[in-house]
Amino acid sequence: MSGLLRALCLVLALLIGAAGAGIVTAPQAAAQESFQAVDYEEWERHANRAEEAIENNRASTPALEALREDLAEWRDRFLAAQAENASTIATVRQQLQALGTAPEDGTESEDIAAERQALTSRLAELQAPVKRAELAYSRADGLIRGVDRIIRDRQAEELLEFGPSPLNPVHWIPALTAVNTTATQMVGEVRNAWSNPVRQDETRDNLPAVLVFLVVGIVLVFRGRRWSRALTAWVLGDHPGAGRWLAGFTLSLGSLILPFIGVSLLVEGLTRTGLLGLRAEQFVEAILPSTFVFLLARWLATRIFPAKEARTLPLVLDDAHRFSGRWTGAALGLVVGIYALLKNTAEISRWSEATTNSLLFPLLVITGLLVLRLAGLLRAHTRNQVELEGSENYRTRLTRFLVLALNLLALISPLLASIGYFKLAHFLMFPSLASLQLLAVLLILQRLVTELYVLVTGNREGAAESLIPVLVGFVLVLLSLPFFALAWGARVADLTEIYARVLQGFDVGGTRISPAIFLTFAMVFVIGYMGTRLLQGTLKNTVLPKTKLDQGGQNAIVSGIGYVGIFLAAIIAITSAGIDLTALGYVAGALSVGIGFGLQNVVSNFVSGIILLIERPISEGDWIEVGGTHGVVRDISVRSTVIETFDRSDVIVPNSDLISGTVTNYTRGNTVGRVIVPVGVAYGTDTRKVETILKEIAEAHPMVLMSTPPFIVFKGFGADSLDFEIRAILRDVNWVLAVHSDMNHEIARRFVEEGVEIPFAQRDVWLRNPEVLRGEPSPETEAAAPSTRGDVEDARAHLTAKDIEDARTGDTDGDGDGDSGAGDGDAR
Repeated sequence: MSGLLRALCLVLALLIGAAGAGIVTAPQAAAQESFQAVDYEEWERHANRAEEAIENNRASTPALEALREDLAEWRDRFLAAQAENASTIATVRQQLQALGTAPEDGTESEDIAAERQALTSRLAELQAPVKRAELAYSRADGLIRGVDRIIRDRQAEELLEFGPSPLNPVHWIPALTAVNTTATQMVGEVRNAWSNPVRQDETRDNLPAVLVFLVVGIVLVFRGRRWSRALTAWVLGDHPGAGRWLAGFTLSLGSLILPFIGVSLLVEGLTRTGLLGLRAEQFVEAILPSTFVFLLARWLATRIFPAKEARTLPLVLDDAHRFSGRWTGAALGLVVGIYALLKNTAEISRWSEATTNSLLFPLLVITGLLVLRLAGLLRAHTRNQVELEGSENYRTRLTRFLVLALNLLALISPLLASIGYFKLAHFLMFPSLASLQLLAVLLILQRLVTELYVLVTGNREGAAESLIPVLVGFVLVLLSLPFFALAWGARVADLTEIYARVLQGFDVGGTRISPAIFLTFAMVFVIGYMGTRLLQGTLKNTVLPKTKLDQGGQNAIVSGIGYVGIFLAAIIAITSAGIDLTALGYVAGALSVGIGFGLQNVVSNFVSGIILLIERPISEGDWIEVGGTHGVVRDISVRSTVIETFDRSDVIVPNSDLISGTVTNYTRGNTVGRVIVPVGVAYGTDTRKVETILKEIAEAHPMVLMSTPPFIVFKGFGADSLDFEIRAILRDVNWVLAVHSDMNHEIARRFVEEGVEIPFAQRDVWLRNPEVLRGEPSPETEAAAPSTRGDVEDARAHLTAKDIEDARTGDTDGDGDGDSGAGDGDAR
């Protein structure tokens, strides 16, 4: 565990150093070291020794690590040498390009041919050391890969090494004896030091400082956490805002920092006594990392399973489960801390493997039981989350997978240790716990980012859906990957190797893409983008409103400047990053083929959008009709136009439909429009009276323009009514439906007052032979039929279902048209 802490600190220092010094790319490193000549003879000797060590595979792992570090230094020199004479080489190449291609017929003049030959020789001479550096770099890189492969193979073999089982009772008595022996040796060292008069005088001289360290340390250990919790609770209050929450979070770190400072003071006080021997001093120093593990686990448990949270909880658990979570987290930290301390003591005292396994195995079992308890809490959180949301999402599924992994870990690790694979069990258990701690830290940091966002913007409701906290969380996850890798046994050399390769970049079409190039591109593009938005805002809010352009023209100018500005910003950013634009010609050719086959509609809509923005046949706010859809134009982009219908739904119309189709614009230029209100009256009504009433209704409405007086049209004689229409010009056609409704209300009221009837359709149906439906013979049939009852019954028997149906519908002539005879059943 202390090794893990040292590795984490090393990675942090590496990141801080990189940030402070700036990202040093391969070209920058080359510029710094290009004046240092490379001794290739010395390199040959180093390379030969490295190849021999790799082939024999007899060197120890520390020796291989030192060899790898030496090879990495040589590789950096070769990488720097590859940029030697870079500017001169570029100049010579430009001169050769200026001369052009030599003619095939040999008609080139002697002066130009001689110049071409001299430049070619000069270029070959300049490129010779670069090629040599590239070959040496490739060899050094291959040797480094060989060393890494050997070290990784050894680590894998060590993990799978079969050792003594801790369940063997033969090892228990020696283990207890070893503990007793170590304790006796430490006490003996203290006694021997106290028996030395020189040490006694030294202890007496340092006694005041020792007492101060011990007293302050004891106070901080036993009271520091309580002070921090009380102060945090006082700052938070009952309903803390973002500022109070951040202040409380900062103060809560005191429960971690103050006790750790107290333990550090105690260790310093014991060391200053001068009475500790070598083993005792190493043991006391090993207490610090173990204490930090315990305090960190306890602090994380209080943040993940808080006793009181005024707003949100990291996990959906009740008070009892959160109390159990705090206890489980603190207990895990305590057990892991004791495990780390005992393991360090085993290395100091050089206990045997059997003794070490026997002493550590009970702690491993207890750790497994606590992990099972932690998995149960996560399972309860998942169950409560599903009940709260009503369905599963990706987070709950990931949590279920984590619960399954923890259960397997808690069972498999003690089982492997019991049969002798103790190193493998240790590798599975403790990196997993370190990963859990890192996940908890990420969860806490994400909450911290959210509260900072709320503090800056004041928008708590939108914080969960905002893009900025999500992006910051994604960056935090990326930054945590090296720590996860170190927790699972990755070497610092592996991380530095990945870091170097990332800085070196990769080639795309003859252009090297590196973080420096990417950052240059991003910075220049962001500056250009911000400048474009600033120019758009200035034009939209300051300049264009003072012109005579309408709103549509102003929007078109602002949109056009935005597209042009972003395009120029991208071009300038690509050029500033050193990317050759000529290589984009192939991409443009491929895109043209793709446009010809698959992107025709996209290009058509794009061109149509530009035409709409330039010609402006429609503008934002216009009431239009396209494809039978009425609505108001809300947004015009280069691909589509958004129309808001009158039922408040958005219809996205491709711009090509607006250019090639028929579009009716009701409000283009002005909002004046016409309303037509049809109405019918009963036959016999005085038509002039109706005309007068309708004209009075139209003239009385405030939306009707009197400059063009309303007109009443007597349209004609309908089937059921005399048809009239009110035709009036409105000052705002957007109110046409409201005006139509108002006039209908007024027409109904006035017609009732004036006794004018509004008819409705009526139909009278006359049946020629109704007695057939009742089963009675008609008079004609009775005169012609036989006089006996039997003959009548025979006639009724010959009536079919078709005859009865025809009689019911009036189709007595059998032609299916529903009439009876030649007009006897006509309707009125």
